[in-house]
Amino acid sequence: MMTDKTRKKMLLAVDGSENSLEIIRYVAKIPPFREMQLVLLNVHSKIPEAYWDLEKNSSVNWRMSEARAWDKERQKAIEVYMQKAEKILWRAGFPKECVTVKIQNRKRGFARDIAREAEREYDGVLVGRKGMSNVKDLVLGSIATKLIGKVSFVPILVVGKKPQAGSVLVALDGSENAMRAVDYAGKVLGGADFDARFIHVIRDDNPEYANERKMQMNGVFDDAKDVLSGAGFDPERITTKIITGARSRAVAIAQEARDGGYGTIVVGRRGLSRVKDFLMGRVSDKLITLSKNHAVWVVN
Repeated sequence: MMTDKTRKKMLLAVDGSENSLEIIRYVAKIPPFREMQLVLLNVHSKIPEAYWDLEKNSSVNWRMSEARAWDKERQKAIEVYMQKAEKILWRAGFPKECVTVKIQNRKRGFARDIAREAEREYDGVLVGRKGMSNVKDLVLGSIATKLIGKVSFVPILVVGKKPQAGSVLVALDGSENAMRAVDYAGKVLGGADFDARFIHVIRDDNPEYANERKMQMNGVFDDAKDVLSGAGFDPERITTKIITGARSRAVAIAQEARDGGYGTIVVGRRGLSRVKDFLMGRVSDKLITLSKNHAVWVVN
């Protein structure tokens, strides 16, 4: 029997919006998450205590009374929201003792506060593409981008709108970081009834270079297959694909995910280059922008 110490621990950052409930629904659809310890974190802004001193000023007293009432309503709404999130997980078969709710006031900033919490030995942080606002890349969308930039010690799982469960697309480029992404996918999804595809994108359409690269990737694919098979994936349901002459790696990967019905995309934070935010690092950023209806896992 799995104990709290042996369970993987995932941090789910939710902001009280319908958009961020997609994180909860996504996790609820993937059986291996039921064996993990989940922490539902909400960071919200309270009216600074210094403002309460303004109540002594009769000219603004009525405004502050309104603010106090709003603050209480907001707190109650968050509590109701978190209860709703818990119920979604419970109904999906998650043990109640494995779901923890944490509500805290904003201290240093939404992204910084989430990052600070992530330092407490989590195996992954799940965040939405969008949050309270439906405006593209606003609120939690920008938080996801900031977290990927700030948090390099734990994988960031960015969840879009209603990603499908049951299949995973893993981007490979032959780097150690990409293989760590394969290992992470195996450890998190191993034993699930999932199809898996490894994809490698070659931008150069030179036949000689493409053939040479394909030969190199055959061994990489074999090693990656062994990792997933060893983690519990059915070897017969693991496939590979190489795309050549692509103008953009991110576009090619996102298109493959859409065409193949892969709800989850796994990519390394960086690839063959050690330069920060180069190659696979840039690919992960672009993938999050392009993959509106997918979950993109950015693995360190």
